[in-house]
Amino acid sequence: MLFYNKVMQMFWLLAAIGIAGYVSYMSYTDGIKKWGYYYIFAVLALIMYLMRRWMMKRMQRHMEFLAQKEQNDRQK
Repeated sequence: MLFYNKVMQMFWLLAAIGIAGYVSYMSYTDGIKKWGYYYIFAVLALIMYLMRRWMMKRMQRHMEFLAQKEQNDRQK
């Protein structure tokens, strides 16, 4: 499961970089007025990457908390 999460996290980062690169190239060749609004897709992919990263860290902290709580309950 962790491997899948890392793969999907990297997918969103690579998608953001790829989309931004492609849109930048097309903006340079055809003009920013025609391609500028496509940057929103790169921003959305970057937001997805950051959200997955934040959620993975949050879940890891929660799992550590639950393990610590279970260990404390066993000692009582």
